[in-house]
Amino acid sequence: MQIGILSRNSDLYSTKRLVEASEQRGHQVEVIDHLKCTIVMEQNKPSILYHGRSLDYIDAIVPRIGASVTFYGSAVVRQFEMMKVFTAVESQALIRSRDKLRSLQILSRAGLGLPKTVFTNYSRDTDDILNAVGGAPVIIKLLEGTQGLGVVLADNRKSAASVIEAFHGLKARVIVQEFVKEAGGADIRAFIVDGQVVGAMKRQAKEGEFRSNLHRGGTSSIIKLSRKEKSTAIEAAKKMGLGVAGVDMLQSSRGPLILEVNSSPGLEGIENATGVDIAGKIVEYLERNAGKKKGKIQKDKVNA
Repeated sequence: MQIGILSRNSDLYSTKRLVEASEQRGHQVEVIDHLKCTIVMEQNKPSILYHGRSLDYIDAIVPRIGASVTFYGSAVVRQFEMMKVFTAVESQALIRSRDKLRSLQILSRAGLGLPKTVFTNYSRDTDDILNAVGGAPVIIKLLEGTQGLGVVLADNRKSAASVIEAFHGLKARVIVQEFVKEAGGADIRAFIVDGQVVGAMKRQAKEGEFRSNLHRGGTSSIIKLSRKEKSTAIEAAKKMGLGVAGVDMLQSSRGPLILEVNSSPGLEGIENATGVDIAGKIVEYLERNAGKKKGKIQKDKVNA
């Protein structure tokens, strides 16, 4: 196959591992900077130009789209879809996952466990907001935040009210979540590929920090998921429409609580913690599905 890795940096660990795993399986692979792609639309002939040449030879893509370029990145993925190219992450699922509020609404409707969460239209009634999540301490998150940025732990009602009012004064949209004390500053990431958990790790925040993100200095270790944790992660990815996903959960007294479903989860932490060839699992996913799509197109041409 001809595989395209949509990534702005070929030196990133995840990008390099996907290239390595593709080549090990005998595929041709190319790293494509999605921001340098030109989308061409014409009757019955959608195409993408990259450095002056058409990408009409690509069989499958793995989008590694950063949150800051979701709009254009998802448009490029959508154009590949129009060209009948199989994608590990579909454009609509990518857009859906980047909207934290929409994601939580979808997961809530699906009956999956979540920390109690409140969102308002810049309400000044902070007492109502705090009462709705059970009072302080609370977690306050920017809707656009990533990798633990824009996340604040407010220990008491006074500080929580001050933070909420400050964000609202800046017209920054936030969600307010209950603080799950029994999680102990740790969370779980389950890595899903094609409806299966292919790896899981526990991330522990460093001392004095409540965010367990590895980018914030947290540590990771392999973990065996409970049956409930595994089924919750699989169902979350399914409801979000994601073939590849990182599902972040808290362990609580009432079962797993989903924090986020990530459509471009990094490979370094999970591969180092588990020793599993996650990149290879993603390439195998492409092989199973791009081959089917290619065969169907060829069959349709013969029958035309």
